Amino acid sequence: MCRWLAYTGSPLQMESVLFKATHSLIDQSLHARMGATTTNGDGFGLGWYGRPPEPPFRYRSVHPAWNDRNLREAARAIHSPLFVAHIRAATDTPAQETNCHPFRHGNWLFVHNGVIRDYPLLRRDLMLMIAPAYFGSLEGSTDSEVMFLLALTFGLEEDALQALARMVGAVEETGRRHGVARPINMTVCALDGERLIAVRYSSERDSRTLFHNTCVRHLRELYPDDPKVAALDDDAFLLLSEPLSEMPGAWEEVPESTAIIAGRGRVEHYPFVPVPPGA
Repeated sequence: MCRWLAYTGSPLQMESVLFKATHSLIDQSLHARMGATTTNGDGFGLGWYGRPPEPPFRYRSVHPAWNDRNLREAARAIHSPLFVAHIRAATDTPAQETNCHPFRHGNWLFVHNGVIRDYPLLRRDLMLMIAPAYFGSLEGSTDSEVMFLLALTFGLEEDALQALARMVGAVEETGRRHGVARPINMTVCALDGERLIAVRYSSERDSRTLFHNTCVRHLRELYPDDPKVAALDDDAFLLLSEPLSEMPGAWEEVPESTAIIAGRGRVEHYPFVPVPPGA
Protein backbone atom coordinates (compact mmCIF):
# COMPACT_ATOMS: atom_id res chain seq x y z
CA MET A 1 0.00 0.00 0.00
CA CYS A 2 2.05 3.27 -0.13
CA ARG A 3 5.46 4.28 1.20
CA TRP A 4 6.51 7.72 2.39
CA LEU A 5 9.29 9.60 4.11
CA ALA A 6 9.57 13.01 5.74
CA TYR A 7 12.63 15.00 6.75
CA THR A 8 13.36 17.92 9.07
CA GLY A 9 16.75 19.42 9.87
CA SER A 10 19.43 21.44 8.15
CA PRO A 11 18.81 21.68 4.38
CA LEU A 12 19.28 18.28 2.75
CA GLN A 13 19.50 17.37 -0.92
CA MET A 14 16.38 15.35 -1.64
CA GLU A 15 18.26 13.05 -4.02
CA SER A 16 20.21 11.56 -1.11
CA VAL A 17 17.15 9.81 0.31
CA LEU A 18 15.07 9.37 -2.83
CA PHE A 19 17.79 7.84 -5.02
CA LYS A 20 21.21 7.43 -3.42
CA ALA A 21 20.36 5.40 -0.31
CA THR A 22 20.71 1.61 -0.50
CA HIS A 23 16.97 1.07 -0.05
CA SER A 24 15.89 4.49 -1.25
CA LEU A 25 12.29 5.51 -1.73
CA ILE A 26 12.69 4.87 -5.46
CA ASP A 27 13.96 1.37 -4.70
CA GLN A 28 10.93 0.91 -2.45
CA SER A 29 8.65 1.86 -5.34
CA LEU A 30 9.74 -1.40 -7.00
CA HIS A 31 10.92 -3.56 -4.10
CA ALA A 32 9.11 -2.61 -0.89
CA ARG A 33 9.92 -5.08 1.87
CA MET A 34 7.46 -4.17 4.62
CA GLY A 35 4.38 -2.96 2.78
CA ALA A 36 1.13 -4.65 1.85
CA THR A 37 2.35 -4.59 -1.77
CA THR A 38 5.85 -4.94 -3.20
CA THR A 39 5.33 -2.42 -6.01
CA ASN A 40 4.17 1.15 -5.50
CA GLY A 41 3.80 2.44 -9.03
CA ASP A 42 0.51 4.37 -9.13
CA GLY A 43 2.03 7.82 -8.88
CA PHE A 44 4.22 9.83 -6.55
CA GLY A 45 4.56 13.25 -5.05
CA LEU A 46 7.04 15.60 -3.40
CA GLY A 47 6.31 18.49 -1.08
CA TRP A 48 8.93 20.87 0.28
CA TYR A 49 9.46 24.24 1.91
CA GLY A 50 11.77 27.01 0.79
CA ARG A 51 12.26 30.36 2.44
CA PRO A 52 9.47 31.64 4.71
CA PRO A 53 6.86 32.91 4.17
CA GLU A 54 6.59 31.06 0.86
CA PRO A 55 3.91 28.34 0.86
CA PRO A 56 5.09 24.78 0.23
CA PHE A 57 6.04 23.65 -3.24
CA ARG A 58 4.63 20.44 -4.67
CA TYR A 59 5.37 18.13 -7.59
CA ARG A 60 3.02 15.23 -8.30
CA SER A 61 2.75 12.77 -11.15
CA VAL A 62 0.68 9.72 -11.96
CA HIS A 63 3.71 8.03 -13.53
CA PRO A 64 5.69 5.40 -11.60
CA ALA A 65 8.43 7.07 -9.60
CA TRP A 66 11.12 4.82 -11.08
CA ASN A 67 10.19 5.93 -14.61
CA ASP A 68 10.11 9.72 -14.28
CA ARG A 69 13.29 11.44 -15.44
CA ASN A 70 12.10 14.81 -14.17
CA LEU A 71 11.87 13.42 -10.64
CA ARG A 72 15.59 12.74 -10.46
CA GLU A 73 16.38 16.18 -11.86
CA ALA A 74 14.09 17.80 -9.29
CA ALA A 75 15.45 15.71 -6.42
CA ARG A 76 19.01 16.69 -7.33
CA ALA A 77 18.11 20.38 -7.41
CA ILE A 78 16.05 20.57 -4.23
CA HIS A 79 17.78 21.28 -0.91
CA SER A 80 15.21 21.80 1.82
CA PRO A 81 15.05 21.83 5.64
CA LEU A 82 11.58 20.26 5.62
CA PHE A 83 10.14 17.96 2.99
CA VAL A 84 8.00 14.90 2.37
CA ALA A 85 7.87 12.32 -0.44
CA HIS A 86 5.25 9.67 -1.17
CA ILE A 87 4.91 6.74 -3.58
CA ARG A 88 1.44 5.36 -4.15
CA ALA A 89 -0.10 1.93 -4.53
CA ALA A 90 -3.75 2.56 -5.39
CA THR A 91 -6.45 0.54 -3.66
CA ASP A 92 -10.06 1.38 -4.54
CA THR A 93 -9.53 4.78 -6.15
CA PRO A 94 -8.13 5.67 -9.60
CA ALA A 95 -4.51 6.34 -10.43
CA GLN A 96 -4.79 10.05 -11.21
CA GLU A 97 -2.74 13.10 -10.28
CA THR A 98 -5.33 14.53 -7.88
CA ASN A 99 -5.14 11.31 -5.88
CA CYS A 100 -1.36 11.53 -5.46
CA HIS A 101 0.07 12.70 -2.16
CA PRO A 102 1.01 15.06 -0.62
CA PHE A 103 -2.23 16.96 -0.29
CA ARG A 104 -1.91 20.67 0.36
CA HIS A 105 -3.92 23.44 1.97
CA GLY A 106 -2.36 26.79 2.77
CA ASN A 107 0.94 26.09 4.49
CA TRP A 108 0.09 22.46 5.27
CA LEU A 109 1.11 19.23 3.54
CA PHE A 110 -0.29 15.78 4.36
CA VAL A 111 0.54 12.17 3.44
CA HIS A 112 -1.02 8.87 4.48
CA ASN A 113 -0.25 5.18 4.24
CA GLY A 114 -3.08 2.85 5.14
CA VAL A 115 -6.79 2.57 4.60
CA ILE A 116 -10.26 3.48 5.78
CA ARG A 117 -11.97 0.12 5.45
CA ASP A 118 -15.25 0.00 3.53
CA TYR A 119 -14.61 3.58 2.51
CA PRO A 120 -17.35 3.65 -0.17
CA LEU A 121 -19.83 2.85 2.60
CA LEU A 122 -18.50 5.56 4.92
CA ARG A 123 -17.54 8.19 2.37
CA ARG A 124 -20.75 10.23 2.31
CA ASP A 125 -21.00 10.54 6.10
CA LEU A 126 -17.33 11.51 6.39
CA MET A 127 -17.51 14.08 3.62
CA LEU A 128 -20.52 15.74 5.22
CA MET A 129 -18.37 16.43 8.29
CA ILE A 130 -15.90 18.56 6.31
CA ALA A 131 -16.31 22.26 7.08
CA PRO A 132 -17.40 24.46 4.14
CA ALA A 133 -14.13 26.41 4.44
CA TYR A 134 -12.20 23.28 3.45
CA PHE A 135 -14.67 21.37 1.28
CA GLY A 136 -13.77 23.40 -1.79
CA SER A 137 -10.20 22.12 -1.54
CA LEU A 138 -11.31 18.55 -2.28
CA GLU A 139 -9.82 17.53 -5.63
CA GLY A 140 -9.55 13.74 -5.68
CA SER A 141 -11.43 10.66 -4.53
CA THR A 142 -9.17 9.13 -1.86
CA ASP A 143 -9.89 8.41 1.77
CA SER A 144 -6.53 10.07 2.53
CA GLU A 145 -7.59 13.48 1.25
CA VAL A 146 -10.83 13.31 3.23
CA MET A 147 -8.81 12.47 6.36
CA PHE A 148 -6.70 15.59 5.76
CA LEU A 149 -9.72 17.86 5.29
CA LEU A 150 -11.37 16.38 8.38
CA ALA A 151 -8.22 17.08 10.39
CA LEU A 152 -8.32 20.69 9.16
CA THR A 153 -11.99 20.84 10.09
CA PHE A 154 -11.18 19.66 13.61
CA GLY A 155 -8.48 22.29 14.14
CA LEU A 156 -5.24 21.03 12.61
CA GLU A 157 -3.95 24.58 12.31
CA GLU A 158 -4.53 25.26 16.03
CA ASP A 159 -3.76 21.94 17.77
CA ALA A 160 -2.47 19.34 15.35
CA LEU A 161 -2.43 16.29 17.64
CA GLN A 162 -5.89 17.00 19.00
CA ALA A 163 -7.23 17.47 15.47
CA LEU A 164 -5.73 14.17 14.28
CA ALA A 165 -7.16 12.41 17.34
CA ARG A 166 -10.61 13.86 16.60
CA MET A 167 -10.33 12.88 12.94
CA VAL A 168 -9.54 9.28 13.83
CA GLY A 169 -12.31 9.26 16.44
CA ALA A 170 -14.80 10.46 13.83
CA VAL A 171 -13.72 7.78 11.34
CA GLU A 172 -13.95 5.02 13.95
CA GLU A 173 -17.36 6.16 15.18
CA THR A 174 -18.68 6.40 11.62
CA GLY A 175 -17.31 2.97 10.82
CA ARG A 176 -18.84 1.32 13.85
CA ARG A 177 -22.17 2.97 13.11
CA HIS A 178 -22.07 1.18 9.75
CA GLY A 179 -20.89 -2.13 11.19
CA VAL A 180 -17.21 -1.80 10.26
CA ALA A 181 -15.28 -3.38 13.11
CA ARG A 182 -11.79 -2.00 12.38
CA PRO A 183 -12.34 1.20 10.43
CA ILE A 184 -8.86 2.70 10.12
CA ASN A 185 -5.22 1.74 9.68
CA MET A 186 -2.73 4.52 9.18
CA THR A 187 0.56 6.20 9.38
CA VAL A 188 0.12 9.88 8.59
CA CYS A 189 2.36 12.92 8.50
CA ALA A 190 1.35 16.58 8.42
CA LEU A 191 3.84 19.42 7.90
CA ASP A 192 3.24 23.09 8.65
CA GLY A 193 6.44 24.74 7.42
CA GLU A 194 8.30 24.49 10.74
CA ARG A 195 7.77 20.92 11.94
CA LEU A 196 6.30 17.56 11.09
CA ILE A 197 3.54 15.86 13.05
CA ALA A 198 3.17 12.12 12.50
CA VAL A 199 1.00 9.34 13.91
CA ARG A 200 1.12 5.56 13.77
CA TYR A 201 -2.26 4.08 14.68
CA SER A 202 -4.83 1.47 13.68
CA SER A 203 -8.14 0.27 15.10
CA GLU A 204 -6.75 -3.28 15.34
CA ARG A 205 -3.41 -2.14 16.87
CA ASP A 206 -1.48 -3.57 13.93
CA SER A 207 -0.50 -0.48 11.98
CA ARG A 208 1.58 0.01 8.86
CA THR A 209 5.29 0.22 9.64
CA LEU A 210 7.00 3.47 10.61
CA PHE A 211 10.62 4.16 11.59
CA HIS A 212 12.95 7.05 12.32
CA ASN A 213 16.71 7.40 12.40
CA THR A 214 18.52 7.22 15.70
CA CYS A 215 20.34 10.29 17.04
CA VAL A 216 22.95 11.44 14.52
CA ARG A 217 25.66 11.68 17.17
CA HIS A 218 25.02 8.06 18.08
CA LEU A 219 25.09 7.13 14.40
CA ARG A 220 28.56 8.64 14.10
CA GLU A 221 29.73 6.53 17.03
CA LEU A 222 28.31 3.41 15.40
CA TYR A 223 29.64 4.18 11.90
CA PRO A 224 32.62 6.55 12.22
CA ASP A 225 33.91 5.74 8.73
CA ASP A 226 30.64 6.03 6.82
CA PRO A 227 30.70 9.14 4.59
CA LYS A 228 26.90 9.35 4.39
CA VAL A 229 26.64 9.45 8.18
CA ALA A 230 29.48 11.95 8.43
CA ALA A 231 27.64 14.26 6.04
CA LEU A 232 24.53 14.47 8.25
CA ASP A 233 24.02 17.47 10.50
CA ASP A 234 23.22 16.89 14.16
CA ASP A 235 19.59 17.98 13.72
CA ALA A 236 18.79 15.59 10.85
CA PHE A 237 15.60 13.62 11.53
CA LEU A 238 14.05 11.25 9.03
CA LEU A 239 10.70 9.53 9.48
CA LEU A 240 9.82 6.81 6.99
CA SER A 241 7.80 3.71 6.17
CA GLU A 242 10.90 1.55 5.68
CA PRO A 243 14.55 1.98 6.67
CA LEU A 244 16.85 3.21 3.91
CA SER A 245 19.60 0.75 4.85
CA GLU A 246 20.30 -2.40 6.84
CA MET A 247 22.71 -0.67 9.23
CA PRO A 248 22.14 -2.18 12.71
CA GLY A 249 21.27 0.44 15.30
CA ALA A 250 20.55 3.15 12.74
CA TRP A 251 16.76 2.89 12.81
CA GLU A 252 14.13 2.76 15.53
CA GLU A 253 10.56 1.59 15.01
CA VAL A 254 7.85 4.01 16.09
CA PRO A 255 5.68 2.21 18.68
CA GLU A 256 2.04 1.44 18.02
CA SER A 257 -0.41 4.26 18.88
CA THR A 258 2.32 6.90 19.00
CA ALA A 259 2.52 10.49 17.78
CA ILE A 260 5.74 12.34 16.96
CA ILE A 261 6.37 16.06 16.65
CA ALA A 262 9.76 16.97 15.20
CA GLY A 263 11.37 20.23 14.15
CA ARG A 264 14.07 22.76 15.01
CA GLY A 265 16.30 20.04 16.41
CA ARG A 266 13.69 18.64 18.82
CA VAL A 267 11.83 15.33 18.65
CA GLU A 268 8.94 14.59 21.00
CA HIS A 269 6.93 11.37 21.36
CA TYR A 270 3.37 11.23 22.70
CA PRO A 271 0.80 8.47 23.20
CA PHE A 272 -1.95 8.72 20.60
CA VAL A 273 -5.54 8.17 21.70
CA PRO A 274 -8.48 8.90 19.37
CA VAL A 275 -11.08 11.37 20.60
CA PRO A 276 -14.66 10.30 19.79
CA PRO A 277 -17.21 12.86 18.57
CA GLY A 278 -18.70 14.88 21.39
CA ALA A 279 -15.89 14.11 23.84
